[in-house]
Amino acid sequence: MDTKGIKILVHASTWFAPILLPCIVFFIIQDRSVKRISLQAIFFHLIMVVLISVSWFFSFILIGIPFLIIFGLMAIICPIMGIIYAVQDRQYQYPIVKWFIQ
Repeated sequence: MDTKGIKILVHASTWFAPILLPCIVFFIIQDRSVKRISLQAIFFHLIMVVLISVSWFFSFILIGIPFLIIFGLMAIICPIMGIIYAVQDRQYQYPIVKWFIQ
């Protein structure tokens, strides 16, 4: 079974359903690599929401602004890199969560 399109969809879900679509894919698809990518995407999005929220809170005292910029860019760039890797049929692992989900 060719799972290239599903992997692209999981990475692209960051712009329309960042938690919902990877959860659905995780429970429906049986392929281990797709399950790993969808689980990494779920945790990556959850961690990014927390980090961006904390950075936004601390931006009122000017400490969080650089972190807000860095985490915001990570939330945009990492899924794009995942899409590029999926198009090339290579394995992409999200930063931060790749050490927790093998």
